[in-house]
Amino acid sequence: MKILVLNSGSSSVKFQVIETDLERIENAQDLTLAVGQIEKIGMSDSRLVISVPGKKPYQTYREVLEHRAAINWAMRTLTDPEVGVLKDVHEIEAVGHRMVHGGEAFASSVLITPDVVHQIEECSVLAPLHNPPNLRGYFAANSALPEVPHVAVFDTAFHQTMPAHSFLYGLPFRLYKKHHIRKYGFHGTSHRYVAFRASQVLNRDLKDLQLITIHLGNGASVAAIDHGKSIDTSMGFTPLEGLLMGTRTGDMDPAIIPWLMAMEELTLHQVNTMMNKHSGLYGVSGVSPDMREIEEARASGHERADIAFKMFSYRIRKYIGAYAASLGGVDAVVFTGGIGEHSTEVRRLALENMAWMGLILDTERNEANQGGEGFVSTEESPVKALVVPTNEERTIARDVVRVLNGVMPTFEPPDSIS
Repeated sequence: MKILVLNSGSSSVKFQVIETDLERIENAQDLTLAVGQIEKIGMSDSRLVISVPGKKPYQTYREVLEHRAAINWAMRTLTDPEVGVLKDVHEIEAVGHRMVHGGEAFASSVLITPDVVHQIEECSVLAPLHNPPNLRGYFAANSALPEVPHVAVFDTAFHQTMPAHSFLYGLPFRLYKKHHIRKYGFHGTSHRYVAFRASQVLNRDLKDLQLITIHLGNGASVAAIDHGKSIDTSMGFTPLEGLLMGTRTGDMDPAIIPWLMAMEELTLHQVNTMMNKHSGLYGVSGVSPDMREIEEARASGHERADIAFKMFSYRIRKYIGAYAASLGGVDAVVFTGGIGEHSTEVRRLALENMAWMGLILDTERNEANQGGEGFVSTEESPVKALVVPTNEERTIARDVVRVLNGVMPTFEPPDSIS
């Protein structure tokens, strides 16, 4: 079946058309028919780009003021005989929507109903910058394609298997019960995809594996996956916790926040903006949030870029060590995301001197891998290290198929807390 996958942000809509079914999923033969994006929604120079195999990439500009107009523009482009891939929008048999936050309400991908919409809206208090535009994309797509099923796929659902001792914070328990303050984790769709794909590359059942998956992009996170279930992940109540990121602090002493607010006379909004938008690689280096520019500056002798780079890689090492202990053993460490797939030097620093845990980096393999799938550990290494390019859109399309066929797994927590 042909599935439209939508990732709707506050001012953008990313879309793909993917053809898949249960048999294609099993044999990893899903077909990506088109990839596109609309940027700068709400402005006079909104931009649409689309790429279809066998055709020249296409881009165009026009004024698009809201998501409904953006979705309709995407539909017209997909059915344009010159640049599109569909003869008619009725070829689309279902739509999959990325939803960032499902809270504790959703432990799996689900068919969208009015009740589901209501629950997603209630979760918006946990993700006020993401869930509302995700829903605007759904409303627009449902208006354009009201006769087909729409499925919500949540970034947080995969991590619902974390036990209570992993997801709770050392705060008064009543705050968890009242405000649902806990670790939720994000990038779950990516971690799930690369874990499943790694099991195929390793030629082993995912339920027999203990994996550490590392998603490194402008946002970055690590997950400990025990026999197919996430038991811990580095992002927390928000995506701010964990690794150093492009513009986010990652782990830090929480007492710094009230201290800074007092010393610098910062408002809550200002300190929140500082931690999310002006910190991380960018804040430390003063150069850029982009790892490619950090590496260029480091190579030219920029000291702070070098420090930021080493901080980034060192924190990955710390999480690998911690999650190896949590799992009680590791079969493979899996890198993904733009940095994880392309930065050979980040992988080298993160994995050097890991023989103590049975992981031996193959420096030649690592240098040769510039973004493709494959091993970067030696043949003899008991613990494997590999690169698996992520494909969250493919996971969303697959979940649409699973939901509609009644075979969608539920990632339910193992603990019940009263």
